[in-house]
Amino acid sequence: MNIKVIGTGCDKCDTLYENVLIVLNELDMDAEVEKVEDLVEIVKLGVMSSPSLMIDGKLVASGRVAKKDELKKILSK
Repeated sequence: MNIKVIGTGCDKCDTLYENVLIVLNELDMDAEVEKVEDLVEIVKLGVMSSPSLMIDGKLVASGRVAKKDELKKILSK
């Protein structure tokens, strides 16, 4: 599983990244998690608002910090 936390490095982006790591740990799941902070890369991904969350190339949350409960549901699928 490839997870991208997309944003320019704001506090909300950092919170989303931390939430993803916490939930992965709680679910005992392995995944490649990366932060995408470069504006050119963000535009290439087609993301227009941050923070955003992309899993395996699919945008699953955009413009907000997904809560841990929501992330658990998304990652358990």
